[in-house]
Amino acid sequence: MATVKAEFPSVPTEGRALPAFAVVGWRWISRNPAVTITPVLLPFIFLYFLSLISPPALLPLEIVGAMLFTMQNIGSWVLGDSATWRIECSLQDMFVASPLGRLRYLFGIAFSNLIAMLPALAILTVLLAWKGGQEGFPLTGFGALVLLGSLFTLWILFSSIGMAISSRIRTQREIWPVGNLTFTLLGMLSPLYYPLSRLPPVWQEAARFLPTTYAALLVQGALGITPASPGELVLYAALLAISAAVGLVVCLRLYRWGER
Repeated sequence: MATVKAEFPSVPTEGRALPAFAVVGWRWISRNPAVTITPVLLPFIFLYFLSLISPPALLPLEIVGAMLFTMQNIGSWVLGDSATWRIECSLQDMFVASPLGRLRYLFGIAFSNLIAMLPALAILTVLLAWKGGQEGFPLTGFGALVLLGSLFTLWILFSSIGMAISSRIRTQREIWPVGNLTFTLLGMLSPLYYPLSRLPPVWQEAARFLPTTYAALLVQGALGITPASPGELVLYAALLAISAAVGLVVCLRLYRWGER
């Protein structure tokens, strides 16, 4: 059978998967602008009430937590899309039969959801630069680089977790409760909106088993919000990167691609 490349030599057959998935994410926003509000709403509810009951100096830390929490929740969106495309739309079967491959398919789903999440992250970044400067924690070049790297790593980690879980879901009714329970629980147990030192000792030890804890400690230390030595920052970055690598490997091992 002739290949697409042989039949249509002037049509590019590579490098189009990522732009196509980006269009999927953008079309979601353009058709339903409320999508851009949803990721902002929950973090801003926390920020509003915390601003009323906590010292103003903690607001930059809380904004950072809102950004990390937002990126963590992308796992729930990825879980929903991956499961819906497989169960209801049967799109995965089409991709299995195509030359796209499992890794690019999974990365494409994560990328399309990242596009939809960018407006929320942009708003929170502006707020962090504004309030951080007021409270003596300016968003420096180093701090911005660490924040960007941490968000990128969490995107890989929690997208992988969402995809791995989605392959075990059998019905549409399971998507919403499983996704919300998993990622909201992880966000609440990690010290995102408060310093780790404010937690009871037992809870502190439990929080250290969660990768989001090290993302929070890394960004807080890089911005000078909480004290951290260069060695501690390197340790937090290494643990976060290892968590993302393990999550990706587990995802590729558990995700069901085609018939077995």
